[in-house]
Amino acid sequence: MMTRIVDTTQELAAFLRTRRERLDPHDFGLPSRRQSRRTPGLRREEVAELAGVSIDYIVRLEQARGLRPSADVVEALARALRLPPDERAYLFNLAQQRPRNADKPATTPAPPLARLIADLSPLPAMLMNHRYDILAWNGEMAKLLMDFDTLPPSQRNAMWLCLMYPKMREFYVDRERVVREGIAHLRAAWAAHPEDQALTDLIAEFATGDEQFACLWAERDVKVNGRGRKVMRHPDVGEIAVDFETLTPLQDPDQLLVIYRAVDDESQSALDRLCAR
Repeated sequence: MMTRIVDTTQELAAFLRTRRERLDPHDFGLPSRRQSRRTPGLRREEVAELAGVSIDYIVRLEQARGLRPSADVVEALARALRLPPDERAYLFNLAQQRPRNADKPATTPAPPLARLIADLSPLPAMLMNHRYDILAWNGEMAKLLMDFDTLPPSQRNAMWLCLMYPKMREFYVDRERVVREGIAHLRAAWAAHPEDQALTDLIAEFATGDEQFACLWAERDVKVNGRGRKVMRHPDVGEIAVDFETLTPLQDPDQLLVIYRAVDDESQSALDRLCAR
């Protein structure tokens, strides 16, 4: 019978049992003398040994006796049970923990997403990771953002372009708001990825090289802004106002798909002229 509210302790116990029972002992190279089993899968003592915890701890977890395993123990159990990424995330959620060793952020686009970016033309679109590194883009986005595709990969970062790229110092009509919102998003990403040294180094570069960034970063505003409006002052075609939407692919949650759409006919006309150049 389904319950209306998840009892995480009971569900954690049941999940661990079912994941243990589905494992094939042969895959672990267990001695043949241990293959006479009354229950399917691995024994509790075998999982305990693989995870580096006591047998009693596994028993108490599987009996839902009120334990809340630490993030390190959850990670060890996920490895011992050979959980795929989705089930690993589920285990962490049940234990009300967050992974300490998150996967490295994407530095290349997932091929289906790269194709989608191209297919979204003539709408300007790009794909970023949580650092604001631009991983993929279409021609419309490159022309709109001052031909950033000609820059070295290390500088293809939306915040770097806004703060450090001389061509874009006066690009945004409401630059302070754009920078403030970007910093609030970056702070949220920084807290979610505390072991991302490249992100930490990037923030240090911004704080050292841009006084406005340093002041706004110290305010500790946090906001993940998935949609909004920007007005850009393009030197070739004049002002372009766009609405943007940020989508998170379910299969690649660390990658952000950003799509721009012209706000009015004048902005659309300017975009058309820009892309026809």
